[in-house]
Amino acid sequence: MSKSKIGIVIEREYLERVKKKSFIFTTLLMPLLMLLLMALPALLMTFVDKSETTVLVVDNSHKIDTRLKSTDEVRFIPVPDITLDSALRRDDASAVLMIPDNVFDSRRPSLKLYTSEPSSMITESAVTSQINKIIEDERLRHYDIADLDKIMAEVESNVALSTLRIDDEEEEEAISSGLSYAIGIGMSFVLYMFLLIYGQMVMTSIIEEKGNRVLEVVVTSVKPAQLMMGKILGVALVAVTQMVLWGVLLAAMSAYLLPALLPAEAMADIAAVQAGNLDAVGDVESIEVIQALASLSQVGNIVSLVGLMTIFLVLGFLMYSSIFAAVGSAVDNIQDASQLTSFAVFPIIFGLIFAMVAAADPTGPVAFWASIFPLTSPMVMVARIPFGIPSWEIWLSLGLLVIGFLGSVWMAGKIYRVGIFMYGKKPSVKEIIRWIRY
Repeated sequence: MSKSKIGIVIEREYLERVKKKSFIFTTLLMPLLMLLLMALPALLMTFVDKSETTVLVVDNSHKIDTRLKSTDEVRFIPVPDITLDSALRRDDASAVLMIPDNVFDSRRPSLKLYTSEPSSMITESAVTSQINKIIEDERLRHYDIADLDKIMAEVESNVALSTLRIDDEEEEEAISSGLSYAIGIGMSFVLYMFLLIYGQMVMTSIIEEKGNRVLEVVVTSVKPAQLMMGKILGVALVAVTQMVLWGVLLAAMSAYLLPALLPAEAMADIAAVQAGNLDAVGDVESIEVIQALASLSQVGNIVSLVGLMTIFLVLGFLMYSSIFAAVGSAVDNIQDASQLTSFAVFPIIFGLIFAMVAAADPTGPVAFWASIFPLTSPMVMVARIPFGIPSWEIWLSLGLLVIGFLGSVWMAGKIYRVGIFMYGKKPSVKEIIRWIRY
């Protein structure tokens, strides 16, 4: 049975990209690289020697300098009865801390840290945190309350909040808003990159073939609409292949690698959270982390998330790639396409921005309307899905996205069939609108 013309185009576009070494490299190594990048800062903080900052303390209040405690990052040296100019001329320290005499009386004390080298957040945090604690202790002593330290220790509270979601069957499910936020932002960013990279890939391919006059030969045997859809679907299959392989790798790491790396106590707490028995969790203070690990260790959740993300990726890509294809057919080179690509790039950028808002407030009106508007829904909806939004909102978003895809393909087909035969002049937006009306 002979293949259809559009099937031949799809096969060519798909195999041409899947066989490249760059595709194999990014598909297999990208998940591992992402995990390494997330773990690298912690590894560097563990194994790399930390630099120590020596700070001379000029204390005009004469009540703080001797109570400052040096740490591995900051070493405090009190220098009583010395002027600021004299302290700055000394070469045995890299910074000078100036404490005013009204530090206890002022509602917002103003400290000054003079340094001849770039300052770090670690140094500034060590200075402000210790001085704030000293000022608070000194102010509390003025109330002349006996055993104040003991009272403060007894009234101190450290609440551990466990978030439980009750479904229609009144079953409790432990959820982690922090993990949902991280997953939502991560999925939105992945879609953002896919839509831009693969959409521009379609546009570049059309511009190159148009410049080589290949399209003039191809359209003698294939209709322009078939050629455009073949290119779009071929590249879409490449994106889907990469997404599915990433999902398989993540599911495998969740099922086998994560249990092997975690200690037995942590796995017991994770099993208790998954069973809904939060009272059996031993490390209550780390309940948020345990809930996050419990979600990551559930292969079904990963498969569901990757599956929904793939659906939104496909529909969003089909819509945006048709716009990129129309732009590629209307111009002769990449430079001329820069202005017209804004019609596709700006909505994608706005989608990522709205996705960040949606991840912070998944049930808000901005999140809802941006997640059903076709131009922004792919990124925004995947940012909301990890929070467990109602299924009817997902179906509504998908339905409107299909309508948006069909409309963009119809419009792009009108532009494509005229643009591939136009050379030598970059068309204006007014001319492109006239092509659509043909």
